[in-house]
Amino acid sequence: MIETFGLTKHYGPRVAVDQLNLRIAPGELFGFIGPNGAGKTTSIRMMIGILHPTSGRAVIAGVDVAKDPVAAKARLGYVPDNPHLYPKLTATEFLRFVGEIHRLERRQADLRIGELLELFGLEDRAEELLGGYSHGMKQKICLAAALLPEPKVVFLDEPIVGLDPRSARLFKDILRELCAKGTTVFMSTHILEIAERMCDRIGIIQAGKLIQLGTLSDLRKLAGGEQGETLEDLFLQITGQTEEEDVAKYL
Repeated sequence: MIETFGLTKHYGPRVAVDQLNLRIAPGELFGFIGPNGAGKTTSIRMMIGILHPTSGRAVIAGVDVAKDPVAAKARLGYVPDNPHLYPKLTATEFLRFVGEIHRLERRQADLRIGELLELFGLEDRAEELLGGYSHGMKQKICLAAALLPEPKVVFLDEPIVGLDPRSARLFKDILRELCAKGTTVFMSTHILEIAERMCDRIGIIQAGKLIQLGTLSDLRKLAGGEQGETLEDLFLQITGQTEEEDVAKYL
């Protein structure tokens, strides 16, 4: 469902993403982790077609993003790390607008909107302006908008950040249910516990390069770790970071 071939992005002399090669299967929940500035968001933006790569290409559900961006985008949903919504629209108005962009039939769209608002517990707030929504509520509306056209692939950039525990649990349950139905989910996150518990496979990116890829068990073997070692421990080993080094920076 997601394939990248040598995906690369330069900003002048700086290489933000360097030769990213991925193959992600239908129904897979893929975790993408790395230090701040490693290239996670840049990679996602190239894959969904809102940032042109310097070289390489991305294919979504069999469609080359560069050759047919409209068809590729019709097959995917995207939730950014900072949701930007129209504050003067209600949730219903915004979701109807998204449905019109995807050329959904109005009755079909309204039925789907009602289901999504109920799923996220927002049916009683559907006619309130989005400008008055909390961060967590905005995240829910963004995910609802991404799911409205029933995409084959969903990209999530730090979707759990800023959510209360109940909302975070809801997000996790929804993502696993999506994958069970065959939707592919690509999720970047700083919350390693979530990646460890939820993701089928994990890719670790550092300084623009994909340095490790596999299941948690694969990563333990590659890092020479013990069976019970957490993803946080493995991440620090693989990226060459230690808690002592992090603390020393501030002393």
